[in-house]
Amino acid sequence: MQHQDIDEGNDDLFEHHSFKATKGQEPLRVDKFLMNFIENATRNKIQKAAKDGNIYVNGDPVKQNYKVKAGDEVKVLLEYPPYENLLTPEDIPLDIVYEDDSLLVVNKPAGMVVHPGHGNYSGTLINALIYHFDNLPNNSSERPGLVHRIDKDTSGLLVIAKTESAMTYLSKQFFHKTSKREYIALVWGNVSEEEGTIEGNIGRNPKNRLQNMVYEGDDAEYGKPAITHFKVLESLGYVTLISCQLETGRTHQIRVHMKHIGHTLFNDERYGGHKILKGTTFSKYKQFVDNCFKVLPRQALHAKTLAFEHPVTKEWMEFNSEIPEDMQTCIEKWQNYSKNSVHKI
Repeated sequence: MQHQDIDEGNDDLFEHHSFKATKGQEPLRVDKFLMNFIENATRNKIQKAAKDGNIYVNGDPVKQNYKVKAGDEVKVLLEYPPYENLLTPEDIPLDIVYEDDSLLVVNKPAGMVVHPGHGNYSGTLINALIYHFDNLPNNSSERPGLVHRIDKDTSGLLVIAKTESAMTYLSKQFFHKTSKREYIALVWGNVSEEEGTIEGNIGRNPKNRLQNMVYEGDDAEYGKPAITHFKVLESLGYVTLISCQLETGRTHQIRVHMKHIGHTLFNDERYGGHKILKGTTFSKYKQFVDNCFKVLPRQALHAKTLAFEHPVTKEWMEFNSEIPEDMQTCIEKWQNYSKNSVHKI
């Protein structure tokens, strides 16, 4: 098969997606492989891309019946730009903690997606930003103003660049790990160590495409390096309140790392934390936990502290946000339970 440059050809084509098949990938037709990963694409659209020679594996065009195997790099170009590039300004209120000519710091509520994609093409932070601010600079992924991101159901602080120079300066700090990001999390189980560091490469889980996982040993090449520092703030019997400081910013990093060491985030449905993972068999305890789930219908994770060097003044700036009411109420319920319960670990 002759290698072709995927950038040649129709200028109206857009590279929507790029995937690397992980070690656990069993041979699978490339059209079916892509249908498993691309939520907003139809089978007809993918098959047409294959027929037109616009699906590439390891840089070479393939037909729709090509069998994807572990380690393959799969890219697909389609005739229309991805939905996430079709940005529509929306008049959505923003909780702005700080603003100047170079940047702003916003406090994102839980439930708001940061940028369009994967079925969320409106109501995102980006939709709000481009309504309230003109000419925000694009990052390397063509997302206006965005220096970093947090998950939909994680609340907390984000810094947004308003100029090209601010985007470059701030992005370098995140890349070189000189910025500070501290999160508060409630996790299942009694974390025995007062503090520690989790190092483990993170990549997509081949058995569940919606999850990421830690790859170790010979499999480490399938993930990207990730480092999380944690410290116990309060032991509450069957759960523990911790702070986490990130050196890297991988997708779901805290959620994946804490699950990896046996302490899944409380009510993190994607990683199994929405089930009772620690505790007693008493029905009153089950009812108590169910009430906590209702109070906090999301993973217990909040981006509390954000600090960085200002791109113009070079001043070190640190911002803190209050733990939101839903998470604070849940924590208080566990504090009261731990204080009054005789069923402690």
